[in-house]
Amino acid sequence: MKLTHANGASSHLSYCTNIHPGESWAEVRSNLARYVPGVRQALNPDGAFGIGLRLSAVAVADLAVADTLAEFKSFLADNNLYVFTINGFPYGPFHGTRVKEDVYLPDWQDSERLRYTNQLADVFAQLLPADQIGSISTVPGAFKARVNSDTDSWAIARNMVSHVAHLVELERRVGTSIVLALEPEPCCFLETIEESVEFFSQFLFSIDSQRQLAKLLDIDLVEASALLHKHLSLCLDLCHAAVEFESYDTCVAKLRAAEINIGKVQISAGLRIENVTRNTIDLLRPFEDAVYLHQVVERRNGSLHRYPDLANAFATLNTDNEAREWRVHFHVPIFLEDLGEFSSTQFFVQEALEKQKVDPISTHLEVETYTWSVLPEQYRTQSVDAAIVRELQWVKERLT
Repeated sequence: MKLTHANGASSHLSYCTNIHPGESWAEVRSNLARYVPGVRQALNPDGAFGIGLRLSAVAVADLAVADTLAEFKSFLADNNLYVFTINGFPYGPFHGTRVKEDVYLPDWQDSERLRYTNQLADVFAQLLPADQIGSISTVPGAFKARVNSDTDSWAIARNMVSHVAHLVELERRVGTSIVLALEPEPCCFLETIEESVEFFSQFLFSIDSQRQLAKLLDIDLVEASALLHKHLSLCLDLCHAAVEFESYDTCVAKLRAAEINIGKVQISAGLRIENVTRNTIDLLRPFEDAVYLHQVVERRNGSLHRYPDLANAFATLNTDNEAREWRVHFHVPIFLEDLGEFSSTQFFVQEALEKQKVDPISTHLEVETYTWSVLPEQYRTQSVDAAIVRELQWVKERLT
């Protein structure tokens, strides 16, 4: 749905449909019909409602068929719905099976990630309203352990520049404008804003990338630079930033100084344990699952220490009794601040929304609480559709 902020600017707000299990288009289409019209009716009964669509490689291939795409466009029109953003992060299965570090595969070193993202853009261009800019969020290059040299970094950059060429040619042909939004995440190639700024500046916006794009599109370097800045952006996930102990103001200032657009803000909250003890293991054990990575960032003696999953962090509590704070990458409903023995990073979300209201950093806002299926039972006190409505209403109240 479209919101108007205090300063008169507007933005689109929705939730990411990756909360609903389903990899094939048939499963995705069934979930959209089951949940989205009801959410729209509860939140914006007299107006249009935007969808944050998640499509796997299998689903987007199915949707690319002309008759299937035409049927979906009719569904959107009949229900006063539109698609303004796509989650192109998980390529393959995302629910009910081990995902962990495989969620980043194929990564941007692999031409298959480029092919998949190009196909997402092709389908998206047929759905996106003509007067809107669309965003596709994607993996932050790769899992950190897979990037070991500048050679690897350049492989990532070259594929992303090739995708920009595809987006430019698509806009020339169809008339719709789409941006790619890289989503920094703990323990990934890009996990902090500082790392992201460095990669954009030294690789994506470099003279070498300008030359690559200029050659692909037969344009000059000035135009190539402008197009790289236009089509390559950042997806700021509020859970990820809070888990990394980032400062919201510093994030925004660094991105603006580097002329990096924020294509999307994902509104999400993680876990916060301000005083970690041996008892913390028992408290967090219900959040440990076999499906997703739950990266932990620890602040101890003024330094940050990172662990790729809860089990890795648990193991360190046998070694000493130093004071430490943990923040955990486990998306919990954003309306939950108090989780009993510990809290969430809702404070970071609150600050971001207060500042978005008067100084918007993006026109695309997407609540993303994909972990509903593995959330401990005591925090699932209502149906998933009721929780989605409650999250969106919570955000809407703080923005308007």
